[in-house]
Amino acid sequence: MQMVSGAKLSRIEKQSNAYQIYANKVEDIVRHLTMADLFKNVPVSGSSADPLSLNNILQVRDVKKTAYVVLTSDRGLVGGYNSNILKAMMDLFKKNHNGDKSKFTIISLGATGTDFFKTRGYDIAYEYRGLPDVPSVEDITPIVKSILQLYQAGSFDEIYVCHNHHVNSLVSRFTNEKLLPLDAPQDVTQEEEHIASEYITDPDPETVLSAIVPQYIECLIFGAMMDAKTAEHAASVTAMKSATDNADDLISNLSLHYNRARQAQITTEITEIVGGAAALE
Repeated sequence: MQMVSGAKLSRIEKQSNAYQIYANKVEDIVRHLTMADLFKNVPVSGSSADPLSLNNILQVRDVKKTAYVVLTSDRGLVGGYNSNILKAMMDLFKKNHNGDKSKFTIISLGATGTDFFKTRGYDIAYEYRGLPDVPSVEDITPIVKSILQLYQAGSFDEIYVCHNHHVNSLVSRFTNEKLLPLDAPQDVTQEEEHIASEYITDPDPETVLSAIVPQYIECLIFGAMMDAKTAEHAASVTAMKSATDNADDLISNLSLHYNRARQAQITTEITEIVGGAAALE
C-alpha cells in the first residue's frame, strides 16, 4: 500500500506542479483586471440557466450566508490528514460564526467530511463522493457548475475553498482561500498597478470576462483538488510507512520473545534429562 500511494504521489506531484504554472497566470490576469476596475464596468447579463455566465457572479452582495468548499478523502489509512482538516473547520466555524449553523453551509467533496458533518447536523448544500486519485479537469466540471448554480440562485453570498495544502512529503498545512465574490487585491505593488493600467480588452470587457471568469473559478477549484489529493497521497505514504515500521518492530519483538521462550523450554528439558540421568546413576 505504501508503494501504491508512492506511485500515485509521484504522478500527481508532476501534474500538480505543471498545472500550477497555468493557474498562477490565470490568477495574475484576474488580479490585474480586478485592480483595473474592469469588473465594475461590465453590465451584468446572461441567462441564469447557464452556470458559467457572468449573471450574478460579479455582483457583490450583503453576506448573509457563507459556503465552505471542504475537501477530504473518501477513504481512511491517511493518518491525521482528515482530522487536521475537520478540526481546522470546526475552529473556523467557531471563529467566524460563533458556531451558528444558520450562517454558513458546506459543500463537501469527499466521503469522510460528508459523513462527519452529517453526523453533527451541519447543513450540506452539495456533496460529492468518489473523487479520482488523480483528477482531471473533466472530473471537476460538473462540480463547478453545481456550485455556481447554487451561488447564482442565492443559496449563499460568498464561497471559500478549504483544504490541506501540500508543502512536502511530510508536511501539509490547512488553507482557506476565497473563491467568490472577486475582491480587489490589498497587497498591490507599483509594478502591478502599471501592468493593470495597460490592459486592453478586445472585443469588449464582457466578452473577455465571460471567458476568463469561468476559467478562473475552475482553475481555483481544480488547483485546490490537485493540491489536496497530493497532500492526501503524501499522508497515505507516511501512514503506510509508519504502519510497516510498526509491524516490523512488532515482529522483531515477538520473534525475540518467542526465541527466549523456546530457549527457556529447551534449557528446562535439557536440565530435566541431565537430572534424570544423574538420578539413575
